[in-house]
Amino acid sequence: MSEYTSVFHGTAFTSRSPKEVEVLKDHLFCVNEDGMIEKVIGPEHIEYQPLIDAYQHTSNYHRLTQGQYFLPGFIDLHVHAPQWAQAGTALDIPLYDWLNTYTFPIEAKFEDIEFAKKVYNEVVQTLLANGTTTALYFATVHKEASFLLAQICAEKGQRGLVGKVVMDNPDQTEDFYRDHDTKTALTETEEFILAVRELAKSTKQGVYPVVTPRFIPSCTNEALQGLGELAAKYDTHIQSHCSESDWEHGYVKERFGKNDAFALNDFGLLREKSVMAHCNFLSDNDAALFAEKGTAVCHCPISNAYFANSVIPIARLQSKEVEIGLGSDISGGFSPSLFDNVKQTVISSRMLEDGVDSTLPASERGVPNSRITLDEAFYFATAGGGESLSLPIGRLAENYVWDAQIIDTTIKTAKLPLYDPEEKSHDIFQKIIYLARPENIRQVWVQGEKIWDRGSSSH
Repeated sequence: MSEYTSVFHGTAFTSRSPKEVEVLKDHLFCVNEDGMIEKVIGPEHIEYQPLIDAYQHTSNYHRLTQGQYFLPGFIDLHVHAPQWAQAGTALDIPLYDWLNTYTFPIEAKFEDIEFAKKVYNEVVQTLLANGTTTALYFATVHKEASFLLAQICAEKGQRGLVGKVVMDNPDQTEDFYRDHDTKTALTETEEFILAVRELAKSTKQGVYPVVTPRFIPSCTNEALQGLGELAAKYDTHIQSHCSESDWEHGYVKERFGKNDAFALNDFGLLREKSVMAHCNFLSDNDAALFAEKGTAVCHCPISNAYFANSVIPIARLQSKEVEIGLGSDISGGFSPSLFDNVKQTVISSRMLEDGVDSTLPASERGVPNSRITLDEAFYFATAGGGESLSLPIGRLAENYVWDAQIIDTTIKTAKLPLYDPEEKSHDIFQKIIYLARPENIRQVWVQGEKIWDRGSSSH
């Protein structure tokens, strides 16, 4: 029998496919010293009872109590870490005004490393407490503060993919908040990549540098070209915004005579490890290009309700084999919880399918075949996010990382309505996703390490 660093014993919910959640009832998850799930063993397996006998009286054995369940850690593909400082404000104004009146002035403050430290410590801690084990972060244009965010992820145990933002276009960015010039932006991006790669050597769960043009309006052609070359040179992840709103989508068409997808591709920015946020206005040709390149769409349903001027046809993109994950888009999205964004994914898709203008006949009101089920939305928040990042995360399965949330449905202040001892497992799963609050997340594990425990006094 193999030696395992940890054996976890309980019922888990994980995606079997993009359409279906699998229930692993009373299974054993055997995790090695690298934090990988080496074996998943069900009650009928010959090794099941011998393993329990061997481990149950050791500190390496973690058995769930009645009413507790395992979920994979959530993967948030779009977080503006500095915007945590303004979360929940000014969501009623148009995107262009919101960026220039609120967002860019807040982000400019991150030149102050002490201010950055305070906000970044709190946003990483908040996301962990909400079950997010991996986050793809936009930082700011400041190299030092951006590196600090990567360091905080490393220290707190979250898997962080961090980008120093590039904004060098004087036509679309204010003097008080942009890169000094294009050359500086590219030089500092390269220095940032090398520094984070060095940090990653001593970080078990991984930290990753991300090439991050904020979006096409804020970057010159020279910067976009240079960033595409840096991403290819170091094989980094890439993130940006793509076809988000009428204003941004229209701006790119006017500047390049083509949609964002093709413009970004021309600069080498659509790659296997690219994640593009929003993408509300992707045409069929754009979607085909995304599928061909292996570039993922990050769906930000709460943010889109405020700033995207439309509901993204996620089901259509999924049918075209585009990789899809989920993002909170703090602070365009007010909630740091992917539980909330999973629910909003379902709600928005239903509104798209059924339509919103009650003066129209039902047959003309909506867009057919647009609905997303809860199982599908959960997939986006977990396995879909892992595939989008090309990392072995997002599933509780063999050869995946042990990133897990332990959900307790019996917490007195947030008790889930589970009264039938014979309740169907999938119904329990649905109640967890719809009703769980942060206090139901008892523990969070990343790469086999416990990094959050709501029961401990330190939190």
